[in-house]
Amino acid sequence: MCKFKDTDLGIKKLDFNLKRGCMAVFLSDGRIIVVPVSMFPDIKKLTKSQREDYMIMDDQYFSFEGLSKIYSVKDVLHY
Repeated sequence: MCKFKDTDLGIKKLDFNLKRGCMAVFLSDGRIIVVPVSMFPDIKKLTKSQREDYMIMDDQYFSFEGLSKIYSVKDVLHY
């Protein structure tokens, strides 16, 4: 788990259908962080089906089959 401001955070799932043009990140503490996909240009370039093909690693990181870049909880919270 990521220790961020005295809170243990992990990623439970991603959702691209909650709000148009946004990525919703469901965290282990119950929060949902919604960020514009435009903040992540590599993810924005993916097709809808490629966005659905994501992987969560160690509850801390996520990536997509079509990308070589790995994102973390901190990447999402910094936006």
